[in-house]
Amino acid sequence: MNYLIVGGVAGGATVAARLRRMDEHANIVLFERGKYVSYANCGLPYYIGGTIADRNKLFVQSVEGFTRRFRIDIRTEQEVVRIDREKRLVEVRRLATGELYTEPYNKLVLSVGAEPLRPPIEGIDDRRIFTLRSVPDTDAIKEYLLRERPRRAVVVGGGFIGLEMAENLHEAGLHVDVVEMAPQVMAPLDFSMAAIVHRHLQDKGVGLRLSEGVVRFEDAGAAVAVHLQSGARIEADMVLLSIGVRPENRLAREAGLRLGARGGIVVDDRMRSSDPDIYALGDVVEVLNPVTGRPTMIPLAGPANKQGRIVADNIVFGDKSTYSGSIGTSIAKVFDLTVATAGMNARQLQREGIPYCSSYTHSSSHAGYYPGAVPMSIKVVFAPDSGRLLGVQIVGYGGVDKRIEMAAQVIQRGGTVYDLTELEHAYAPPYSSAKDPINMAGYVAENILTGKCRTLHWREVAGLPEETVRIDVRTRAEYELGSIPGFVNIPLDELREHLDELPRNRPLVVTCAVGLRGYLASRILTQHGFDDVRNLSGGYRTWLAATAPLTPPNGGGEQGTSARRAAEAAPVSEDGSVGSEAPATSAACGCGEVVEVDACGLMCPGPVMQLKRCYEGLSVGGRLRIRATDQAFARDVVSWCRMTGARLEGVEQHGGIVEATVSKGEAAAAPACCGASPSPSGAADGKTLIVFSDDLDRALASFVIANGAAAAGKHVTMFFTFWGLNIIKKQQKPSVAKDLFGRMFGWMMPSDSRRLSLSKMNFFGLGSRMMRHVMRTKRIDSLEQMMRQAADNGVEMIACTMSMDVMGIRREELLDNVTLGGVAAYLEQAEQANVNLFI
Repeated sequence: MNYLIVGGVAGGATVAARLRRMDEHANIVLFERGKYVSYANCGLPYYIGGTIADRNKLFVQSVEGFTRRFRIDIRTEQEVVRIDREKRLVEVRRLATGELYTEPYNKLVLSVGAEPLRPPIEGIDDRRIFTLRSVPDTDAIKEYLLRERPRRAVVVGGGFIGLEMAENLHEAGLHVDVVEMAPQVMAPLDFSMAAIVHRHLQDKGVGLRLSEGVVRFEDAGAAVAVHLQSGARIEADMVLLSIGVRPENRLAREAGLRLGARGGIVVDDRMRSSDPDIYALGDVVEVLNPVTGRPTMIPLAGPANKQGRIVADNIVFGDKSTYSGSIGTSIAKVFDLTVATAGMNARQLQREGIPYCSSYTHSSSHAGYYPGAVPMSIKVVFAPDSGRLLGVQIVGYGGVDKRIEMAAQVIQRGGTVYDLTELEHAYAPPYSSAKDPINMAGYVAENILTGKCRTLHWREVAGLPEETVRIDVRTRAEYELGSIPGFVNIPLDELREHLDELPRNRPLVVTCAVGLRGYLASRILTQHGFDDVRNLSGGYRTWLAATAPLTPPNGGGEQGTSARRAAEAAPVSEDGSVGSEAPATSAACGCGEVVEVDACGLMCPGPVMQLKRCYEGLSVGGRLRIRATDQAFARDVVSWCRMTGARLEGVEQHGGIVEATVSKGEAAAAPACCGASPSPSGAADGKTLIVFSDDLDRALASFVIANGAAAAGKHVTMFFTFWGLNIIKKQQKPSVAKDLFGRMFGWMMPSDSRRLSLSKMNFFGLGSRMMRHVMRTKRIDSLEQMMRQAADNGVEMIACTMSMDVMGIRREELLDNVTLGGVAAYLEQAEQANVNLFI
């Protein structure tokens, strides 16, 4: 028998080896267009970043080794260019010489994979623009890094490979900007889960530009200029395109094989194409999605290997083995985070018209009392009638891989959320909790299905009817550090004492940090006669992660952010406590005492409270080293030190642990061996502007000053309050629910910057039009252009949340690069400024 295989790597090499093991006498020929027959495609980014130092470790098997062991005829650098189905032969070109020849087959296997998308964008052929799919691609990137020593890179595409490359280029010493056309990275995630990844990327110093497309590339001499749809321009020393792949279907199409809607080769459950003598597998085929029962494309190595084994068995033993399909279980490392998905997400189910429910849980990777527990967020999506598990998404710092695999087994076998509650896991404090995070996700979903708890999701909060009673049952300390606008604080332990004060004829919504205390509150209220009670799924943590605005790329300050709270990742104890005593120990360091503080497992404000308590006990010259799993603490400790005058010696983040070192005393008193630097308070050089007015001329003056200061290298903060908020409204705003007063304010105020009037001589709008006309004539940038320049220059724009609440302005109405803050956020920046203007 003559078996021909087109394409190597995961699928084709697996077919070849399995065929030989099953049939010692067959003639097996494998054609590979490249030089390498079997290599670790998924390891390529890590070789570029230096994690994998030895290039040879990328190769699973060499041509010589494969041939010697399996006696397979491997023909590298030879491309199959045509299939003659009638004569059952293929036409092959030797790439070195261009010579053509034919080879007959009894069975033919297509494992030709997919190719990176490279759209026809102007300037895309620049030598500094790369894609990553093969070993030659990898060698080209690695050689460029070593030869040219680039400092700045732009990664176009925020999928799994794009983010892996962003991390590895960052590890190679480059500043990286990620440009993604969608409003989020990692399409298999829903937005609320992707938001955790967004914050982590920014914490690592990666610039993130979402809802942005590339319109052209320009040769800017020593750099490549990347022009975006918004008008922004990024200069980079290299560009990595990672915007997706498409199946290499030319051979199949020209041979008349049936193709699916996505361009993949249609195969049956035996992996046979529309020609029973031609099999296909891997990235080029459409397979069944068991969740939807519809065809899909899953370009992953795991399914390709399994399909290869089935193809070989069916060729030898007569089409007896079947492939049950793929649910797309996938996992990726994004700096310290692990991101994993299995099955369908909410967006995909909506597109397919499949009804679903969903819920969020936030747990620790193992028992919180055992050292090293790190946060983990889980979203489950399930059928509202049967409870069938449709999809799971997990983002965390440890133990994510085993939890996604537990969930994937339930999905693959058509199981339900009830099966999640019954999964038996290996438990010991270093590895899990008595109730594993996957069990907890199942319990929460079960409560929803059985009616023990009604929920609503973060997107629904903005549209709640005006008469809804909103209750936050966290502790007062938690509530004071941040809350959802409109929610009043009644701590859970005091709720029963306030039942008579709550109206029974109005809907109630309760929230807490992650949903557990909200569930307890809803049970209390329901059993005391309140009929319309809903709990916010995932609590304040999920709402904040999903609604917090991103920091403008290349912003000033610590990683371009002020002391904005981001509680999307910290683990929470079951009772929601945050203020338990953290152990502190002292040791000699040769330059004064060192106090070690373990604040792991505490949520905000727990770590800051422990920092304050232990810092007060330090003597001058002493140091404090504090460890926390609250990811917001990396920013909180910076702001706390600025506000108190403490010296921050360093902050490190690794594996979900934030470690900060703080020293006490005047700068002159700090021993040199500690590496302490002078307090920044004596060298304040920032600029702050309070923008109170929405007059066009005053808005222009504000941004002229801001851009001028930013161009001089100064960190600029603009605090927009009351009428100034009208300047930073979007031109195209989503529809948002408002009360009567909010709607009335909206009618009376300018809708966006284009509707602003002059403070004098406006003449019913004629003056502002004349002003804009003169500016265009004299080639002066418009206000809107100045605002974009400010964002590109790193000017931090903060909207006053109190003014927004008074005037009925919602976050969704403001520009995406604007952050929300109160007077504390402004005062922190003002302390670092030597100029403060009120306009």
